[in-house]
Amino acid sequence: MESSKSTSFILGIKLGMSQIFNEKGRVVPVTLIHAGPCPVIQVKDKKTDGYDALQLGFLSKKKMNKPMKGHLNKQISCSQAFRYTREFRLDTPLNLKPQTIIKANVFQKGDKVKISGISKAKGFQGTVKRHNFKGASATHGTKHAHRQPGSIGSTDAARVFKGKKMSGSMGGGTITLRNIKIVDVQEKDNLLVVKGAVPGNVKGLLKIIKTG
Repeated sequence: MESSKSTSFILGIKLGMSQIFNEKGRVVPVTLIHAGPCPVIQVKDKKTDGYDALQLGFLSKKKMNKPMKGHLNKQISCSQAFRYTREFRLDTPLNLKPQTIIKANVFQKGDKVKISGISKAKGFQGTVKRHNFKGASATHGTKHAHRQPGSIGSTDAARVFKGKKMSGSMGGGTITLRNIKIVDVQEKDNLLVVKGAVPGNVKGLLKIIKTG
């Protein structure tokens, strides 16, 4: 669940990266995001749920399981199946009703946003790639140990300390980038153009929240 102090937030899908030229003729790398439209599925408040939040749906799909079908029929009397449903927690309640459509025009050019997504999963990796370890020297008798992590134990405690940087699964976690600038908003195409890169694969789900 994402906490938000802003009234501007939306769900989107990463389309890919491109580049544009700014007013000074310099190349600016950008990411294209298909954002919205996202209908409000449920409005939560402190009296009934203990906190204020909005639940949004994004992108339709053909089939829907029975729990989600019952939830949607109860909240908005809708039989449409949503591929994604996410909740945004609010510090202050908003005067929005179920079935209100949130579009890309909640943002404007120049706004700063934070974007959350799941990073690319890279499988099991060693310490050199996962933690940027230097590795052993390539000369002076080093044999078959150029990318080994080295000693991992402690003579005093005779155990491996918790949190030790070792080999393991890399990526596949939630990453949040802050202070990302919106370069352009194309309302007709439900398109947001943001400066720089954002986490995740192409067609990966993103949470976009205005900051400041």
